Amino acid sequence: MANPYSGEVEVWLDGQPHVARLTLGALAELEGALGAESMIALVERFEGGQFSSSDVMAVLIAGLRGGGWAGDRAAFAAAELRGGPVAAAHQAAQLLARAFRIEGA
Repeated sequence: MANPYSGEVEVWLDGQPHVARLTLGALAELEGALGAESMIALVERFEGGQFSSSDVMAVLIAGLRGGGWAGDRAAFAAAELRGGPVAAAHQAAQLLARAFRIEGA
């Protein structure tokens, strides 16, 4: 089960729960995958509703890999995601929000 207080989000793939977490390594992977000029720019895209399905996939894949999942983009694309695209966008936004949450704020 995911612990939101440590930045985790639960993502269900093919009927199995997985923990997703944007670790520093996962964030670096995400920056590379998206060619983002900064993580703040990516967060702003999500906050402004200007994200693409590719952005959502990249955030979820990076988070899943940060949580220990060994899959890749092809495995993610082939998997059944509980809740579909709307849930995926919500989970990606949660991952970003939790990764950049400031304790005590």
